[in-house]
Amino acid sequence: MRAVLAIWPRRVRGAVPQGRVHRAIIDRLEALGAAGATPWHACADARRRAQGMTLASEIVARRMRLPRPRTLDVVRERDLRVPMDDGVVLLADRLVARSLIGRPQPTVLVRSPYGRGGLVGLAFGRLLAERGLQVVVQSVRGTFGSGGTFSPFDERPDGLATLRWLRAQPWHAGPIGTIGPSYLGLVQWAIATEGDLAAMSVHATASQFHGQTFAGGGLALENVGTWMAVVEAQRRWPAPLAVARAVRRVPARLDTLPLSELDRRLTGSTVPWFQAAAPRTDRPDPYWVARDFQAGVASVSAAVQFIGGWYDILLPWMLADFAAMRDAGRRPELLIGPWAHTSPGMLAAGVREGLSWLRAHLLGEMRPGARAAVRLAITGAGGPVWRSMDRWPPPSRPLQLFARAGGLLCEAPAADDGDGDADHYRYDPLDPTPSLGGPVLLARDPVLDNAPLEARPDVLTYTGPVLPRTLEAIGEPAVRLWLRTTRPHFDVFARICDVDRAGVSRNVCDALLRVDPASADRRPDGSVRVTFALWPIAHAFAAGHRIRLLVCSGAHPRYARNPGSGCDPMTATAADMLPVEVALLRDSSHPSSVTLPVVAGR
Repeated sequence: MRAVLAIWPRRVRGAVPQGRVHRAIIDRLEALGAAGATPWHACADARRRAQGMTLASEIVARRMRLPRPRTLDVVRERDLRVPMDDGVVLLADRLVARSLIGRPQPTVLVRSPYGRGGLVGLAFGRLLAERGLQVVVQSVRGTFGSGGTFSPFDERPDGLATLRWLRAQPWHAGPIGTIGPSYLGLVQWAIATEGDLAAMSVHATASQFHGQTFAGGGLALENVGTWMAVVEAQRRWPAPLAVARAVRRVPARLDTLPLSELDRRLTGSTVPWFQAAAPRTDRPDPYWVARDFQAGVASVSAAVQFIGGWYDILLPWMLADFAAMRDAGRRPELLIGPWAHTSPGMLAAGVREGLSWLRAHLLGEMRPGARAAVRLAITGAGGPVWRSMDRWPPPSRPLQLFARAGGLLCEAPAADDGDGDADHYRYDPLDPTPSLGGPVLLARDPVLDNAPLEARPDVLTYTGPVLPRTLEAIGEPAVRLWLRTTRPHFDVFARICDVDRAGVSRNVCDALLRVDPASADRRPDGSVRVTFALWPIAHAFAAGHRIRLLVCSGAHPRYARNPGSGCDPMTATAADMLPVEVALLRDSSHPSSVTLPVVAGR
């Protein structure tokens, strides 16, 4: 309870008087105690728990702007035993309004590696049950009392066994819905092709996690390390303190080598799933094939609602799932806000929008107001400003801006007029270019002043002219860069920034690409052309601002360092870390550029 209340401002914590707590539960407990049906101290303990959880749910519901509850009298049946095909038993809790407890009804299934209580049980259990939905919250294999060994992302067999168990319960009848973010979203895709699923509300997630784990070919080191620390620490008591301590220790341990020992440095012991997953960088590897559900997305018949954030670590792959459904003739709903992966706004929107979606598709209730297929928060000038549209991405025209001498970014490429042909920097993996802002797992401030990064000698910047009017870009920007390097193994990190009138440069979107001899688009003159998409955006560059392109060869510890030597990044030591000299070419034969999808402005 204290942990839940601690996340809310003091003014909110004090805004809900105790007198509004649901009296029926408290009166019933007092009556049972007076009648001798239960020892009074047990009734008092139960009374405090009921009062505390009801108070917490009311505070959180207000914060999330949820509709008023239909009841606060929710029954929680704990530790229901769910048998798997191999005999392992997983535990689940059922949450349902007391007035509906004996009535067979549709069910919302939530499968979680983070427990059945706490924020998961409150946000995706009790808050939904208070508003008319029956919910089953299950701990996945190897977590919080469920048997077996936790094997991340391998969730289809257990998910299917859980569906069969659910269909056989006397209190379930009709369609099944699912809801949840991140891992709670991946488990939905694992069973999404099953006909019993009527509705899915997936938040900050995707049908496969390989893309995020090895974004651009480089290990997403900070995300993987942080998540591993959280998952392992949550088993200890008290979990909130253990997790907080573990997360604080992560940054210092991401600097040490080799990465193959990261699990022992972070947790004190070997983590089998990390040792199995981290060395397997190829998506066709059998390990990842068993955990990849993207192939089934187009055939999903359930109504699917996508909720994401512009600074979410899984946004590009979530949008690929949305596109697959639309291309298959489905009618999914998409909402993207100005959020990072763990933003409170993302959680609130997921619960609020998901509740409406599930009540519509499971209970047949009308949703309030007309809903566009796509709703986006436009960041930047005057933002965030919400806008509705009928497709993603909307129609746009490409605006190609070229790197020029003097750090300029121009609409016209260089001519053969002595404009200069290259800019140079040296990337040293033993003094790596640091990451600053951007989409990371626990990002609090994903958008930052990039001045410290832009001042480094291993970073190039190219800045456009002052914009005469607001320029709005919605879609997927991309870069095409021509490089010469002293080693065939290197990374390219590119970022678009919005430079305001005062000269403050704030990141808008970025991405990294790992280049090796096998993947390089090498030209006869020895140059290498690299082309890759950046994070999707919906951003308005205000009149008077300028657009900036930043280029370097790393973003540590967000991405694991490229050793430069061709050694396996997982086993590389300091002796294997070799610097690389990089020349970014920008002559007429090598027109390095960035392209934005412009929907309004010049």
